[in-house]
Amino acid sequence: MKEWRRWLPAVFFIAALGMCVYGAVTGQAEDVLRKAIRICMECIGLG
Repeated sequence: MKEWRRWLPAVFFIAALGMCVYGAVTGQAEDVLRKAIRICMECIGLG
């Protein structure tokens, strides 16, 4: 029963890595960066 606890972090890491690769391939990283820049500019009062 405790065997799954040993593999759980690896499963989450592989899932997160897969989602990051999917986002990069579909171009979503650019959208996230654009939104982050917009939020930062509004926060410091330039936007």
